[in-house]
Amino acid sequence: MVKCLIVDDEEPARELIRLHLSDFEGFEVVASLDNGLDAFTFLQKNVIDLVFLDIQMPKISGLELIGALKAGPQFIFTTAFREYAANAYELDVLDYLVKPITRERFMKAVFRYMHKNMQPPPDYQDAYHFFKVGREQVKIFLKDIIFIEGLADYIQVHTVHHAYIASEKLGYMEEKLPEQEFTRIHKSFIIALDKMTSYTAEQVKLGDRSLPLGRLFKGNFLKKVSSKTEKN
Repeated sequence: MVKCLIVDDEEPARELIRLHLSDFEGFEVVASLDNGLDAFTFLQKNVIDLVFLDIQMPKISGLELIGALKAGPQFIFTTAFREYAANAYELDVLDYLVKPITRERFMKAVFRYMHKNMQPPPDYQDAYHFFKVGREQVKIFLKDIIFIEGLADYIQVHTVHHAYIASEKLGYMEEKLPEQEFTRIHKSFIIALDKMTSYTAEQVKLGDRSLPLGRLFKGNFLKKVSSKTEKN
């Protein structure tokens, strides 16, 4: 059972999240709170897996709450303000939902949580994905991918053997690829971490190809690089 906490100073907003969440089996709303300070106290005493968190609230903001926690659950922001997105992703939140939150957008956020936490990782050496290339479905092993470039409604999959133009969107691939092996470094690029040869504050190098490192993606990129380094 996934234990959830809802934190929002508006009761209708809390009830809407509870309603959306009722569509999913295995998710339990343990508590629903109207301010960040009570949420901070609650999280010190209870084990929670997922928090739906507003940003602008009385006492302390959602951003301040996450900053005050040394460790804790995963967070999905639910806010009426788009301008905090950059701050949110620097805190490595799972998703950022802008009110009014539609059922479809909410489902996407929950599926993202499920994909990250509730599926057993495949054997990476044997893992593959079928890409629609022209009229064919082309099987590409994930271990062969160097990076993927977004081209509007298409992507270009660069592998160790060939580059393929496939009918897919980059955002979809970001959700489908194993996050421990791949990371998005720019609005237009996803890279395979094991193919990276060097990086700076502005770019990532994969062999003889240099790709830009976007500001919004830098925090998550550095976190993954650090995690990989510690494991090795």
